[in-house]
Formats: sequence, structure tokens, C-alpha cells
Amino acid sequence: MRIFISTGEVSGDLQGALLITALQRQVMTRGLQLEIVALGGDKMAAAGATILGDTSGIGSMGIIEALPYFIPTIQVQRRAIAYLKQNPPDLIVLIDYMTPNIGIGSYMHEHFPNVPVVYYIAPQEWVWSLSFERTKRIVSFTDKLLAIFPEEARYYQEKGARVHWVGHPLVDKVANAPTREAARTSLGIKPEQIAIALLTASRHQELKYLLPVIFQAAQNLQSKLPEVHFWIPLSLEIFRDKIEKGIQHYALQATVVSDQKQEVFAAVDFAITKSGTVNLELALLNVPQVVVYRLSPFTAWVGRNILKGSIPFASPVNLVVMREIVPELLQEQATAENITQATMELLLNHEKKQKTLEDYQEMREYLGELGVCDRAAKEILEMKI
Repeated sequence: MRIFISTGEVSGDLQGALLITALQRQVMTRGLQLEIVALGGDKMAAAGATILGDTSGIGSMGIIEALPYFIPTIQVQRRAIAYLKQNPPDLIVLIDYMTPNIGIGSYMHEHFPNVPVVYYIAPQEWVWSLSFERTKRIVSFTDKLLAIFPEEARYYQEKGARVHWVGHPLVDKVANAPTREAARTSLGIKPEQIAIALLTASRHQELKYLLPVIFQAAQNLQSKLPEVHFWIPLSLEIFRDKIEKGIQHYALQATVVSDQKQEVFAAVDFAITKSGTVNLELALLNVPQVVVYRLSPFTAWVGRNILKGSIPFASPVNLVVMREIVPELLQEQATAENITQATMELLLNHEKKQKTLEDYQEMREYLGELGVCDRAAKEILEMKI
């Protein structure tokens, strides 16, 4: 069986790798052979995909921020369509990555209508609700939509899609996480030490808009908590140089790690983090966090005044339950002083920390039971078997 998978950015590469592993488990039980060609990154390649284009570093949020990636995005979309034209697969799986995947899905629907298109983790139109035309296009070419959030499933079902809610794949991923004690031993974190994760960037733009303010807050915390040590997992190796220079500039007691992100998450007492999928992973591991995000002032102005965007929350942790579980500091509120204050409050106030952990437990109920990736893989394979 030949499957083409298309996704982008760091989180898409992770979700793609988890899905590929599950697909391989499922085809083995059916006595099939599986060939996967993909747009993705190193994690998907390690899981067994042949990578047609590396898209893990192509991604942005915003208008000005997206300009440097416009041409690379179009190029990779054209490369994928040229490949599909010559090598139509048995099945297409699209994961998030809205602009290229809408183009790929529309092309396949028009030129290869007999090749099923599955959208797994659809674009978050259910959050943004800025373009019903875009939603209609997604529904028009998607033969089956596998939703990871209940609200996502409800939204697309109401718009006419054939939807199955499978749950969130991170439920499977964190099930294999080490215990806090094992993780701290592995990283050499002493019992009395306060360990804080700094998650500044999975996109290039975030190094510019988030790293300075998060590192300044870390410097403030270091002056108040001498026993603190910061842990910085790399999303992409190419970020290492700027992050290490930032550590030196702010004189932080910090360690950068490449391949031990899950150990860091299991070990730390707290996280100062960008908004994104990583918020859910931290929540599933019971790590209190403060969520920070900034876009360029121009993008923020356009969103507020022209697009009239009204997003209830930025962090998926809050979006799942549609109320604030973790504090969000966005745009002008994302200052070093505010981050420092929110962090100290959650670190030192036992009642607030306990309330966060209780809210995390409620959030888990919206993410489904174990076996998410296998459920998704079965739904995908059912399209052709």
C-alpha cells in the first residue's frame, strides 16, 4: 500500500511520525507492505517515510512573519503535486499545514477523485472562524476527517464533513514518559533544585519575538531564586547558536538539550512556554506553565482592526475546555515583568498550583483514551481495505 502524507512545522513532523508508527503496526497485522512518501521532517524519516521535502522548518504565524516562507511553501507544494501527478498513491493523508494541504487536497480531488483524502488534525478553522470559504474547500475534498478535539469534530461535522473523533495523539506519547524521579536522575537534577523549562521557539520568528522577553524573565527569576536551573529543549538544531548566545547574554544557568525533551518535561517544576501543541504535552505531564506569545505589531494590528479576529484563547490547553486553565500573556501583556510575576505566583502558591493540576485532570477527559494513533491508523486504512 502506498500512502502520501503531507505536513509541516515541528509539531506536524511529530504527529506524522506517531501516525506512521501506528500505520506500520496496523499493516503488519493485515500482512500488507507499506510505502510512505511524505512532506515532513527528521522524525517522520526516522519512522520510515521517504521525505520528498523537509517542511519542519517552514512555518510561521502572522502576515509579515509569513513572507520569508511564501516562496519555499509554494515550491514544496508544487514539488508534491508534480510527484503525485506522476505517482498517484493509494491514499493521501493531510496533517494540519493549511495552505499547502488545501492546494494538494484540491488537486487530488479534481485530478484523482478515486484516491481517498483523509485530513488528520484539520486546520483550526473552528478556533479562528475567519473564512467559511476555506472551511468549505477543506470539506469538499476531504473523504474522511479525523478530529483530535471534540469541538473540532462538532465544527466540521456541522459544515458537512464525514468526521470521526479519535482523540489527541499526545495521549499516547506521554504514556511512555519517564517518571519525575527517573527523569530528574537521568538529567542530574538534585532534589532541592528548581527546574524550569524555557520553550521559546519552534518557528524562526519566535526567536525574534519571544526569546528576548522569556530570557529576560528567566534572568529576573534567577535573581529571586538562586537555586533555579533552566532547561531548554531544542525544537530544531539550527536554533542552537542563537539560543546559546542568548544564554550567555542574559547570564543564565541553563542547559540546552537536543534529544531529551520528554525527560525535561517529566522532570521540571514549571515551564515558560510559547503557545502551541507543547502546552498540551506539559499539561498531560502535570507541569504548571505560563503561556507567552507575540506577533509583529503590524500583524497584531491587522488582526484586531481589519480581520476583526476574536480568538477566545491562544493555548490549546485553554481552548479544549474554553476557559483559562493556564495564564496567557499575549502581545503587549507578554513582558518580562508579567512573566516573572505569573511564574512566581504559580511556583510559590500551593493552592494555585493544586487548582491547575485539578483543571489539567478535567482537560484530559476531552483528549480521549489511550490508543489514539492506532484508532487513527485503522480509520485511514479502512479507506482502502
